Amino acid sequence: MDTKIVTDSTSYIPHNLRKEYDISVISLGVTFDLETFPEEGIDNDTFYDKMAKSKTIPSSSQPSPMDFYNNFEKIIINQNAVVGIFISADMSGTYSSALMAKKMIIEKYPEAEIEILDSKSNCMELGFAVLAAAKAAKAGASIKEVLEQAFLVMKRSRFLFVPHTLDYLQKGGRIGGASALLGSLFQIRPILTIIDGRTALLSKFRKKERALQEATRIFLEDVKQKGLGEAIIHHINCKSEAARLASLVEEKLGVSLPVYPIGPVVGLHVGPGTLGIAYYTQND
Repeated sequence: MDTKIVTDSTSYIPHNLRKEYDISVISLGVTFDLETFPEEGIDNDTFYDKMAKSKTIPSSSQPSPMDFYNNFEKIIINQNAVVGIFISADMSGTYSSALMAKKMIIEKYPEAEIEILDSKSNCMELGFAVLAAAKAAKAGASIKEVLEQAFLVMKRSRFLFVPHTLDYLQKGGRIGGASALLGSLFQIRPILTIIDGRTALLSKFRKKERALQEATRIFLEDVKQKGLGEAIIHHINCKSEAARLASLVEEKLGVSLPVYPIGPVVGLHVGPGTLGIAYYTQND
């Protein structure tokens, strides 16, 4: 019996890595007015162009339990186990839908092995845990060992990001209205992170450039103390800025980091112009 890894579209794992490690991706949904489509069904450039022209901020939706059920059943029928790792339960109902699907599968296939994990994060902080599990599974590890690798990376990972504006987080209810108002009035540029599955303020500055410098410093200090596992630069529709941040990090670290775009679901909540660093360390 092999172990197959399933995640959701907010992991933003590149397609080549999904293919290499046989990772299944369940898509969340995005709605503009009355039009709903899967996140995986629209490219980033088209989405952000549409978002810029729209008078309203789009909304996101979780996959249905049946989306997970259909995926899980195909794996179980082939006599394999499932490890699903998903976006934070405090950010989306995706994890809840996956648990419902697991219950439905177990009722029909009592011998099925299915483990569902709340990553307590999103984007490539989630993606790194998924990849760690997938690499272990491809190497023939037991389901217990696969879970151990995922938990290890989750424990050692971090996602630091700097939004261009707090308006999207405020309108989406992701931070308190008072904090967003102060940020808009005084051009506060926060460094945000994810703690226990929720967006949290790490520190704040007057200028975005200064916030990015501090985020880079924190990242480099973590790497100095604990060693580098893997890291990537994230961006929301600001490729040139992301490339400059990657160059800055490379100058200081001596290692080139790949640049990964963040897609529609997280993008509509945090907003274009956001930059960040997702990584995990070699040690605790």
